Amino acid sequence: MFQVDIIEQCKQNNRKAQMQLYNQYCDGMYIVAKRFLKDTADAEDVVQESFIKAFEKLYQFKAEVTFGAWIKRIVVNKSIDLLKSKKQQLIELEEVHLKVVDTYKDDKWLVEDTITLNDVKAAINKLPDKYQYVVMLYLIEGYDHQEISEILDISEVASRTQLSRGKSKLQELLKFEKNGARY
Repeated sequence: MFQVDIIEQCKQNNRKAQMQLYNQYCDGMYIVAKRFLKDTADAEDVVQESFIKAFEKLYQFKAEVTFGAWIKRIVVNKSIDLLKSKKQQLIELEEVHLKVVDTYKDDKWLVEDTITLNDVKAAINKLPDKYQYVVMLYLIEGYDHQEISEILDISEVASRTQLSRGKSKLQELLKFEKNGARY
């Protein structure tokens, strides 16, 4: 069955079609939520709430993007809302698709060869929330500044500024002192 057909059936409140769509995307959306949330139960709750919202608002889905991209945005927003409400720290990053292209074009992303992925994960977790969110959305989730501004309800200029400041702070956190210890 084509995805368009499934979505049309979901719009008509067909529970079987909704379950099929849920089963198709739930694992991927759980991974997205887990990148933001420490607690497994919180990630599961966010996924459930996201699908409930998606099915309630499915009439707004215009297929300008894939359903996967549309539900992912809902999951990211719900994850950030939960983090804001609990003021939790972002979890350690998984080894995922970092925006490598931008890292090569931008010297601010260059770090010592001895820096490990775990070092980067730990450093991102130490960033202030407003920088963490923008760095995570840009670097890990691959959103552009327009999308980040919509998700976080900030201007594109604020998104660029917070990313730039986040990069600077991240670089500071990754620098070695002369004796080899990080600060």
